[in-house]
Amino acid sequence: MNTKVKIKAERVPLPKYETQGSAGMDLRAAVDETIVIKPGERALVPTGIHIELPEGLEAQVRARSGLAVKHGIGLVNGVGTIDSDYRGEIKVPLINWGSSDFSIQYGDRIAQMIICKYERIRWESVDELLDTERGEGGFGHTGHK
Repeated sequence: MNTKVKIKAERVPLPKYETQGSAGMDLRAAVDETIVIKPGERALVPTGIHIELPEGLEAQVRARSGLAVKHGIGLVNGVGTIDSDYRGEIKVPLINWGSSDFSIQYGDRIAQMIICKYERIRWESVDELLDTERGEGGFGHTGHK
């Protein structure tokens, strides 16, 4: 499926799929000066892009695995959601979990964006839920050995 999504890019190339099988598109830093994130610190990094998603789609912003493994760089909120009614610039909240300073310059690939479908639901208030084999078993209930 090739859904069209409107994008406004300020001084940056459009995000693109790097390979035929890529689910995500890299987001690049649109910074005027180098940003240095010290260990344990956070930074909100601009990307220079604004998008207009159709209703029923969301953009998920996720960490890049290479930055996470090699440098300890992740997203402050784990996975960020861009809703279909948001029109502001996409900015990426990065955190440095590593042990060394991490520098970001214009054009650096800082995160990835995946477009996903979602459903809106209506709650149905009930007194009881159907029982399952797991029931109320919580974290670790299924066991790992």
